[in-house]
Amino acid sequence: MLSPDVTIGMSLSGALTPAGMGCSSIIPLIKAGFVDWIVATGANLYHDMHFALNYPVHTGSFKFDDTDLRDNDLVRIYDVVIPYSDGLMATDDILREILIQPEFQKEMGTAELHYLLGKYCAEWERKNKLKDVSVLAAAYRAGVPCYTSSPGDSTIGMNVAGVALRGCKLRMNPSIDVNETTAIVLAAKRSGGRSAVVLWGGGSPKNFMLQTEPQIQEVLRIKEFGQDFFIQVTDARPDTGGLSGATPSEAVSWGKVDPTKLPDAVVCYTDTTIAMPLFTHYALANHKPRKLRRLYDHRAKIVKALTKEYFAHNKVKMVDGSEPVLD
Repeated sequence: MLSPDVTIGMSLSGALTPAGMGCSSIIPLIKAGFVDWIVATGANLYHDMHFALNYPVHTGSFKFDDTDLRDNDLVRIYDVVIPYSDGLMATDDILREILIQPEFQKEMGTAELHYLLGKYCAEWERKNKLKDVSVLAAAYRAGVPCYTSSPGDSTIGMNVAGVALRGCKLRMNPSIDVNETTAIVLAAKRSGGRSAVVLWGGGSPKNFMLQTEPQIQEVLRIKEFGQDFFIQVTDARPDTGGLSGATPSEAVSWGKVDPTKLPDAVVCYTDTTIAMPLFTHYALANHKPRKLRRLYDHRAKIVKALTKEYFAHNKVKMVDGSEPVLD
């Protein structure tokens, strides 16, 4: 999987950044070039900002009395405790001030949104004399695009909606994300390389990462075969029928995984916070860093290539009846 010709996508579900997985695992993988693009829950990227801002995130206990926590201005994420006023609301105040800046006053995909936020996170790290504490900052520096499959389903999206009431023109367009992520996978294949997915948990990020192949094959009608590498860590059972527990074998039926590569697919049923540090240590100890792909910088080029191939495989015109302009 870590061969130079493999483009690696990583999905992040569950409370990983609050649990410290950003500093311990995700950032080292980004810096080593072992992650080329990311799909994360918005919550993971929002809570990542606390670390860049040097706001407190505490180890606690799932046995805490939640009424007492509420009375003492604290919120709980299982065994992690974050101050409500001095953590969440303080982050929100800064985030809203950022979102009304001129560079945000347009329609964009979530990769661009998170890249711009990552620029601010990198500056906060510098001002706070911190190093490698923010996933957004690390992704910004490495040119790793970070997507969120449900941008409204997080405190970042909530704050975007909040400033919209004040006339902020920022609009997140999920179609941009669908086309860019699909273009990443197709570009990996058309360059003579291979595509890999590393899925931490399930949920919407897992599906958003895997739906790139059905988008290529089913919607755009471009001949393709599925992902070449599949690794998933999950605690979800397959027999309930949910996507989180769906096996790579099931994914083959959808065209998401190349059937000839199924014997090499790996599923580990455990807690991500157990497996991720072990996975990271093994990868870093056994493979030298890879050259950064900086896919964020190539988004326009690969989407243009995707568009050309779409029209080459489909005898369609633009919705207004005109011929597509492809040059």
